[in-house]
Amino acid sequence: MTQPATPPMYANMTSQRARAYQGFTQQIFTGGIRAGQFISQRELMLLLDMPLGAVREMIPRLEAGGLLKTVPQRGLQVTPVDLKLIRNAFQVRSMVECEAVRHFAHSASDEELAAIEASHRQILERAHASNALDDHRLLDDAQAVDWGLHDRMVDALGNDIISEMYRVNSLRVRLIKLEHSVITPSRLIPAMQEHLRFIDALRSRNAPLAVELLEAHIHSARSRVVDTPLEPMRSDRPSAANTLPRTPTQPQGAPLEP
Repeated sequence: MTQPATPPMYANMTSQRARAYQGFTQQIFTGGIRAGQFISQRELMLLLDMPLGAVREMIPRLEAGGLLKTVPQRGLQVTPVDLKLIRNAFQVRSMVECEAVRHFAHSASDEELAAIEASHRQILERAHASNALDDHRLLDDAQAVDWGLHDRMVDALGNDIISEMYRVNSLRVRLIKLEHSVITPSRLIPAMQEHLRFIDALRSRNAPLAVELLEAHIHSARSRVVDTPLEPMRSDRPSAANTLPRTPTQPQGAPLEP
């Protein structure tokens, strides 16, 4: 039986809601939205360049994913980072990624693994170069290579439910990392080297070793977050609050960047 076509008006609303959600996640990636930040619907509308209806449609999805919550008398708040969130997010990450790397060790082609290794070595070469500090794309490219590998291994499981759950949890992890640590060339090099060690295990089809090395990599990332003092890292970054106008709906004493 032929399914009825979705009316264009509702299809457009769904598309706008999806675009608003994608815009929100992109703001997390770039640091435009930060953990614990209070933000109004109007500010979200301006930040994402989306109509108010799409923003309102997006909010329940963010609340269901634990990325946003409504605080009585204060409005919308991006999930704040605490030790419980750090523990839970990294535990989920470890559970999913260890299963993913076990599968990837047998399913990935030799050509794909060679390409993945080459992309990591290119980042390391740039990081070791004498002009690394002038390479303004280095850190962004390194982040893309880093997270691209993790995302690829999870997606290779072929389970859309796990991939979606992992993507939402990755947003929590990225909020945590933005709040507690900033990637620098000195941190980039050991992170890439950790990746290369478990990539080598993948190329050898040694799944148990790949899992062991990945667990060590995730534990190292978690330790860097927990051991980094919060305030000094905050002071090194420009506040996202300065990019948005104040609105009458924002409560007194509730800055965008606490």
